[in-house]
Amino acid sequence: MKPFVELDTVQLQKDHLECGLAAGALGTVVLVHAQGEAYEVEFIGLDGHTQAVLTLPAAEVAAIAQPWRQVA
Repeated sequence: MKPFVELDTVQLQKDHLECGLAAGALGTVVLVHAQGEAYEVEFIGLDGHTQAVLTLPAAEVAAIAQPWRQVA
C-alpha cells in the first residue's frame, strides 16, 4: 500500500479510549514518520477543537472509502 501523505484523511483501526477515540474515528495526517512506518494524526472533536494528536503505527490507520467521489 502507498504511504499516506500529510493532510490525508485516515480512519483509526484500533480503539484509543484513553483519548475518547473508537475504531472508525477519522483523523488528518499531520506528519509522516520514516517514509510511512508511522503517522502523527490529529483528531478533531465535534466542537471543532483538537481532541487528540496521536503517533500511530501504519497498521493502526487505513484509507477511508469516499463514495461521493466519482471516477471519470
